[in-house]
Amino acid sequence: MGSPQVTTGASQGLLAPGIALAGAIAILAFFLEPVVQRALPLPALVIALLIGIALHGLAARPVFAPGLKFCVSRVLRIAVALLGLRVALGDIYALGLTTALIVVVAMIATVMAGLGLARLFGQSSAFGALAGTATAVCGASAALATSTVLPDYKGKEADVVFVIVAVNLLSTVAMLAYAPLAHWLGMDLRLTGVLIGGSIHDVAQVVGAGFAVSDETGTIAVIVKLFRVLLLLPFVMAIGWAFARSGAGSSRARVPVPVFALGFLALCLVNSAMPMIPEAAAVYAPVKAIAGQVSTWGLLIAIAALGLGTSVSAIANLGIRHVLTVTGTTLVILAVVVAGLLLGMRAGVLL
Repeated sequence: MGSPQVTTGASQGLLAPGIALAGAIAILAFFLEPVVQRALPLPALVIALLIGIALHGLAARPVFAPGLKFCVSRVLRIAVALLGLRVALGDIYALGLTTALIVVVAMIATVMAGLGLARLFGQSSAFGALAGTATAVCGASAALATSTVLPDYKGKEADVVFVIVAVNLLSTVAMLAYAPLAHWLGMDLRLTGVLIGGSIHDVAQVVGAGFAVSDETGTIAVIVKLFRVLLLLPFVMAIGWAFARSGAGSSRARVPVPVFALGFLALCLVNSAMPMIPEAAAVYAPVKAIAGQVSTWGLLIAIAALGLGTSVSAIANLGIRHVLTVTGTTLVILAVVVAGLLLGMRAGVLL
């Protein structure tokens, strides 16, 4: 089914039921988050996804289809682009070349591991790209962004949902385990922050793990994590390019340019420049806050729509190979980051 048109009142009417349903689930997830987190550390994104899956039978009615497709395409792209306002190049620069190099190498190795493990287990290369990028970059947001440049295939929605749930669960385990691991390896507060920010998938778990150690560790962990978020643009574009080339099988393959990713970069540059213009600070701060809320709600609505379009049986049929692939990419990024930091400690190139 092609993308719904939004140029007429009639077509917008067709979008309304699906958007309203996804929006209602997003609101419900937002209010349920503090209640659920008394028992389980689940963010609103995952709660919205699970509620959507539970209501798949309702959402399967044709009246909801155009609006749900709109949410997982256009709404998602806008929300991801607005994530750029969370990244400042000055903070990234302060990390230092060695730290940045370790993180980049780990991310590339993780994406390659996703592709390799998918091939090893007889899965599609698209699933390998989803698993690798979600692990390497920023969990659910990266999985959603990557899905927009992958070709459509049978079971794609179930794959995306599985990756989002799996990386969240693995991030929760990492939030509890990685700080003790860093201490056991003899890392100081700064290097512990680099390990946490460089290897945990989701931002929320990075914050939880880092600030549980110290304010210094938490701040460094968040900066390293935002560096990974910044690299969402080149990773998504590279994956889109690779799949376009391999799918066409000729040099005339059309390489997609994800406009939302370029928007992400542009807003990152804006966010980096604004502190240098004191006159603009008073105006920029509330605009940034509003844009942050729009991004948060856009991601919630998009992931609710994704869940509404996914059946439980489709996820249940995925099997152990999917689990092994995502677990494998998680271990790869951890191993490469740890190895890089230990080598840097030994060589004396990490402060």
